[in-house]
Amino acid sequence: MVLRPLPDEIPDTPGAYLFRDRHGAVLYAGKAKSLRKRVANYFAAELSPRTRAMVDAADSVDWIVTDNEVEALMVEYSLIQKHQPRFNIRLRDDKSFPYLAITRSDEWPRATVMRGKRRKGNQYFGPYAHAYAIRQTLDLLIRTFQVRTCSDGKFRRHAALGRPCLLFHIERCSGPCVGEVTPEEYAAHVDGLAGFLAGNTDDIVDALRAEMDHAAEALEYERAARVRDRLFAVERALAKQEVASQTKEDFDLFAIEEDELEASLVVLTVRRGRVTGRIATIVDKVEDVTTTELIERMLLQVYGDEAPPPEVLVQTLPDEPPLWEQWLAARRGSGVSLRAPRRGSKRRLMETAAANAREEFARHRLRRSSDHNARAKALRSVQDVLGLPEPPLRIEAFDISTIQGRDTVGSMVVMEDGLPRRSQYRRFKVRSVIGQDDFAAMEEVLARRLTAYLAESRLPVEERGKFAYPPSLLLVDGGAGQVSRAVKVVETLGLEIPVAGLAKRMEEVYLPGRADPIRIPRGEEALFLLQRVRDEAHRFAVAYHRTLRGRRMVDSVLDRVPGIGPVRKKALLRRFGSLKKIREASVDELGEVLPDPVATTLHGALQGDR
Repeated sequence: MVLRPLPDEIPDTPGAYLFRDRHGAVLYAGKAKSLRKRVANYFAAELSPRTRAMVDAADSVDWIVTDNEVEALMVEYSLIQKHQPRFNIRLRDDKSFPYLAITRSDEWPRATVMRGKRRKGNQYFGPYAHAYAIRQTLDLLIRTFQVRTCSDGKFRRHAALGRPCLLFHIERCSGPCVGEVTPEEYAAHVDGLAGFLAGNTDDIVDALRAEMDHAAEALEYERAARVRDRLFAVERALAKQEVASQTKEDFDLFAIEEDELEASLVVLTVRRGRVTGRIATIVDKVEDVTTTELIERMLLQVYGDEAPPPEVLVQTLPDEPPLWEQWLAARRGSGVSLRAPRRGSKRRLMETAAANAREEFARHRLRRSSDHNARAKALRSVQDVLGLPEPPLRIEAFDISTIQGRDTVGSMVVMEDGLPRRSQYRRFKVRSVIGQDDFAAMEEVLARRLTAYLAESRLPVEERGKFAYPPSLLLVDGGAGQVSRAVKVVETLGLEIPVAGLAKRMEEVYLPGRADPIRIPRGEEALFLLQRVRDEAHRFAVAYHRTLRGRRMVDSVLDRVPGIGPVRKKALLRRFGSLKKIREASVDELGEVLPDPVATTLHGALQGDR
């Protein structure tokens, strides 16, 4: 448990503070108007259970002084995004909402569905509730605004071939890859699409209707019919956008439904009076917070990386509305109004959003009514079965994959709090083992992982990487032999990490120093959890092994064909994906990537091998 700092050590100024565990990992990040008063609250006699759990797990507390509370909010957000502390409330899907993006930085911008961190040079619209909703809208709009949707690789390939793809022939693309459209005309398509998605729909509909009427008056009936079809497509896409306000306003609306452990958040994005985006997600309330504090956390998460609209509507105002308006204004670059609607159309829209949040919460409860408790029960079950001093909050599982000693690889998968932590998965290409020796390969992989941990643990906390924290349980795929090698590595490096092995044959658990394995009864949560993490390690290792083996097979065949070097080899793999697909390709299909003589030679060589 963290020792209480002396009051004189803590500055009585605004700032952000961090609680860390004994390994230096950040458990919680917060902000305060007065660091001295806020940090002192964590050492009071009476604390809520979740706050007490955080303080008990912490080993130290430090802080960062800022000039004012707005800067403290910004520092708090950056710390949460960087360290992703276990005890901070975060959106579960804060980086996976689908957006429709236009790649403005490209010479010929394209429209595509994007998730993840926003990239410089792209213009984003949304987020949308589902990716298919974006694709349906985009499919309607590209009939009118013929912007390319192909990948950059496909664009370059057709530019090199000098002929457009099918989308050009069915009038879903203007053909920039082959010069069928001028840069000025293409820019008009891009601006029209962006304008529609931004809510400027009336001008676009009026312009299309005027163009149709003008073509009809000029007796250009075929062109008038095409413009009419484009107008119908725009109107169908427009019908998908719900009217939220009769006035052309821009605002976001937050609605929350909650209980003691979780909350459902719905955010409606309204632009020019129409709903153009929607977030619906579930939030783990790992902190003990009131509704107003939860709304503050959500404002911080949603607007941490993007600018808010001129008006933000919430169910309940935060404790200090002027502070949050200052922070939102700093994010936007101009004034922002934060308020809770009490009457009128916006109040009715808030009630609709709140109903959506209640429905989302009800569905979540039906899907995962016991998920949190089940994970906690499974971790306690593993602790009891293996005789561990504490529940294994971080399990690392390792597996080896090889065929007759060739392309030997290892995998490491991580499960924290009973959930996969895919960003910390690692794969290893085994270097020191010659031939088939799974024990030696496992020893090399574990030594590399734990040596990296020791090296990084000596660095300052801010400079540590993904290997900086040790596992609570090290699980290997195999029996007594693999366990003994794992124990050897752990003891050689002077570490104290529990080790176990799970054999596939009888699902037996092997522990160091025990002659007989443990057979966990069928139906035990511990068995399900260990099987899941073991199987995930096996899947990850096999996938990497197949990738390396496929590359080697491609290299062995293609290297024998004159005229194919590294660049053309990479182009073939990018086009066809595997040696099997290259074998099945015709000469004409190979000629889309290679010069005709080389394509003919390659086709003959591959058919000869077959």
